[in-house]
Amino acid sequence: MNTAAHRDGRDQILFASTDSAPKKFAGLISVWRAPTTIAVFTITATVLLILVNSDVGRQFFPNRDLVFSPYDGNHAIAIRIFLVSFYFAFALFSSGSMLGRIGFATDLVVSYLVICALLDLANIIFHTLLGVSYALHFSAITSGLIGFALFSFKLLQRGFMPARIRVEHRPLKTTRATIRLFIIVSTSAVTAFWVSSMDFELVYQMRSWTLLGGIGPGVFLFLPVLFGQLYALSIWDFLKSRTRAFNPAISVIVPAYNEQYIIADTILAIDEAAAHYGADVHILIMDNNSSDATEETARLALEACTAAQGRIIKVPRPGKANALNAGLDAVETEFFVRVDADTLIGRDNLTRAMRYFADPQVGIVGGVPVPPGGALFDRARLLEVLVKHGFYSVALGAINGVVGIPGMFVVMRTEHPRYLGGFVEGMNGEDTDLSLRIGELGYHSVVDPKLLYTSEVPATYGHMREQRMRWFRSVFHVSSRCRDLIYSKNSSLRGKVILPYMLVNSARRAMLVPLIIFGSLECVFSFNELSPIVWQSVVAVTTGTPSMVAVAAALMNGVPRALVAVPDYLLFRVLRAYFTLESLLSIFVDTRAEDLEEATIRDLQRSGSIRVA
Repeated sequence: MNTAAHRDGRDQILFASTDSAPKKFAGLISVWRAPTTIAVFTITATVLLILVNSDVGRQFFPNRDLVFSPYDGNHAIAIRIFLVSFYFAFALFSSGSMLGRIGFATDLVVSYLVICALLDLANIIFHTLLGVSYALHFSAITSGLIGFALFSFKLLQRGFMPARIRVEHRPLKTTRATIRLFIIVSTSAVTAFWVSSMDFELVYQMRSWTLLGGIGPGVFLFLPVLFGQLYALSIWDFLKSRTRAFNPAISVIVPAYNEQYIIADTILAIDEAAAHYGADVHILIMDNNSSDATEETARLALEACTAAQGRIIKVPRPGKANALNAGLDAVETEFFVRVDADTLIGRDNLTRAMRYFADPQVGIVGGVPVPPGGALFDRARLLEVLVKHGFYSVALGAINGVVGIPGMFVVMRTEHPRYLGGFVEGMNGEDTDLSLRIGELGYHSVVDPKLLYTSEVPATYGHMREQRMRWFRSVFHVSSRCRDLIYSKNSSLRGKVILPYMLVNSARRAMLVPLIIFGSLECVFSFNELSPIVWQSVVAVTTGTPSMVAVAAALMNGVPRALVAVPDYLLFRVLRAYFTLESLLSIFVDTRAEDLEEATIRDLQRSGSIRVA
C-alpha cells in the first residue's frame, strides 16, 4: 500500500456526486462498456481490413483503404477503415435507445463516406483536367482530421447537451494578438516544412515511423514550435508587466462535500495566505450536504484561524455549482477566490494573484496546481499540469486565448459572475464556462506559472476514473452551451479556433487506444505490403510529440526533477485516453440530430433562466 496516500486518506475516497453524471446529459456506465466497444471495434476493423485487402477487394480499393479514386504514393495506415470501424462500435455502445444508437451510427458512417467520396471526386477532376493527383498521404491526413471533427460535431448534434445561450462578446483591440499569431503560425509552418524536407537519414527514419495518415516529423513539430513561441512571448509579457501591491478585502468560497479528511488543512493554508496578504480575508465554507464530519471539522479549524475570519453556510441542494452560487450570493467583497476543498493554496498565492487586479482589464487569475506526491498517479499528474497549465495555458495568454482556468484556485471580480448569472448548474465544466465568458466580456485571463498551489490527485483507479469522466465530458458541455461563439459572426479566437480545436482533440484522444490496436493489427498481419507499418510507428503515436513537449514544459517551468516521470506520464496519457472514451460513451444520444447553428425558441427560453443548464 502506498503509505503517503494511506496517511492522508486519499486511498479511502470513493467519491461520487450529482456532478459525476448530470442526470439530463449523462449516465453512469459499466466498467465493461469501453472494453466491449474496443472489442467490437477490433473485430469490425479486422473484417474490413481482410475484405479490402482480399483479391476481390483490391480490385475495387487498390489503395488498400476505402478510397474511391487513384492517388499517388502510399499511406501509412488505412485511416478510413479505422474511422468507420470506430464510428460503428462507438455508436453501438453509446448511451441511448437502440433507435438512437442506430441513427447515430448511420449518421456518422454515411456522412463520413459522403465527405470522403467528395474528396475523391475532386481528385478525379484534378486528375482528368490537369493530369495530376493528390498524394495519398495528404488524402489520409485530411480524411483523419475531418473524421475527428465530424465525430465531435455529430456527438454535439446527437447528444443530449446543455442548451445554447447567447454569449455576450465585447470586441477588443486585437491587432497585436493577430500580428503575433500570424507571425508565429508562419514561422512554425516554415520550420515544420524545412525540417520535413531535410535530406537527413534521421528525417527519413522519423517519417517512416509515423502512424496516422503518414504524418511526418514536420507536422509533428508544428504545434510544439507554435506553442513554444507563444510561451516565450507570454513570459516576456510577464517580465514587462508592472504589477504593484493591491490588497483589497477578499472572500474565499470553499465548496465542500464530505471533505472531513482535508478541510482543516485547507482552512489552515488559507489562514497562512491571509497572514501573508495582510488584509481582510473572509472564508465561506459551503457545506454541500455532507454526510461526514465536514461541518464540525471546519468549524474547529475556523475558530483556530489567526488572520482570516470565516463561517459555514449549509447548502442542502446537491451539486458543486449550487454551493458556489450560494457562496457567490454571500460574498460582500469586490473580489473573491474560489478554492476547492481539497486544495492547499500557497502562502503567497493571495498576495501574488491580487496584484494583477491593479490592472482594471484583468478579469480572472489562476495558477498551476501541483500534486501532493506519494500516490499512484502523482508523478504523472505533475508532468500533466506542467504541460497543460504551466505551458499551454500560459502560452495562450500571449494572444488572450485562455479558455478555462481550473476552479481549484481562481480569483475573480465579484461583479462578473453576478452579471453573467452565476455558475451554471446541472452540467460539467462550470468553471470553464464562467472563465470563458468573462474573457469574452473583454477582460484578460491570467495564468501565472509561478502561482503554485497543491491540489489533490485521486489515489485509486475508481476515483481517477470518476474525476476524468467529469472533466472530459465538460469539453462537450461547455462547447454546446457556448456554441454561439462557434457559429455567430463574432470574430472570437476562442470560438473560431480554440473551442473547435478542443473538440477535435477530445475526439482524437478518445480514439487513441483503438488507434494503437488498429496500428498493431496492420503491423502484425502486414495487410498492406505496399506500405507496411513497423512497430516503431505504433510506439511513436504515444511517445513522439508528448515526450518532447513534456520535457520542454518541465524545463521551462524549472522543475527538472519531473523528467524522471516521463514514462509514468506517457502511460498515464493512454489511461487518460481510455477515460475519455468512457466519458463520451456516457453521453446520452437522441434519435434525432439538432441543428447546432440555430438557437431554437426552447434554447432562448432556457438561456433566459440564468442558473439552468
